Amino acid sequence: MTAPEALVPVLSEKAPPGGRRIGRSATLVVGCVLAGLIALLALVSLFWLPYSADDTSGGRLAGPGGGHLLGTDKLGRDLFTQVMTGSRIAVEAGLGSVLLAAAIGVTLGVLAAFAQGWLDDTLSAFLDILIAFPTLLLAMLIVAARSATLGSAILAIGLAQSAVVARLVRILVKRVLAQDYITAARTSGTSWPRTVLGHVLPNIWPTLVVNLALQFGLAVLAEAGLSYLGLGAPPPNASWGRMLQEAQATFTTAPAGALAPGILLVLLVIGVNLIADGVRETLDPATRRRRT
Repeated sequence: MTAPEALVPVLSEKAPPGGRRIGRSATLVVGCVLAGLIALLALVSLFWLPYSADDTSGGRLAGPGGGHLLGTDKLGRDLFTQVMTGSRIAVEAGLGSVLLAAAIGVTLGVLAAFAQGWLDDTLSAFLDILIAFPTLLLAMLIVAARSATLGSAILAIGLAQSAVVARLVRILVKRVLAQDYITAARTSGTSWPRTVLGHVLPNIWPTLVVNLALQFGLAVLAEAGLSYLGLGAPPPNASWGRMLQEAQATFTTAPAGALAPGILLVLLVIGVNLIADGVRETLDPATRRRRT
């Protein structure tokens, strides 16, 4: 997990209430292209697939061609169909985990920022414990209580990431609360809920967006790891992690079964990390000046 303190400098202490305009960034454009192509593949898979997920009529370990763009796996299933399905599962896992982490993390982080004394120390220790708790162990506990499904994987990953988001939000909110315009708003009679919605959240969103983009990439990798171990989406759902696990025994005879999901997994993670870097670059003038 990315340390939240590393992202804190994105928030300027002199930032006025409200956001900044995002400019053009080559890093951001490249990241959007890479992630966008895979997102497009995932979107297409919702409406069209070359073959059904359980169609085994292609012959075992057939090479590319003959109606199978990437060939077939050891059961005769079309690999391109599995890659398309895997892209949808990866995007769903990333988005679902990040949304869950944001909902829980922002709420806990804001509440922790307002805590004082022993309550503040207790919440900080609780968040540190959650961050140190292994995602895999949490996933195994959730799977034991429910079943090995994509929803269980998203729940485990989202809960693990919510602690990282909460600690980052706590740091950012405490910094904003120390600004003079917050004191002025409170002096003028603005309630705490309106202060949070009108002044605090608009000033932390640039750093928060960068962190959530990074968490998306980590969630995709975590889902692939869980699926590799059999704790993700069950068959016939073709997760990239499950494809890698099934193709490792036949890599020398049919390398496409492992190369295709592996390359797309790397490209998606690189894409979202470039998006995060591009957003940070366009929102932080100091970073922009260092690169020029």
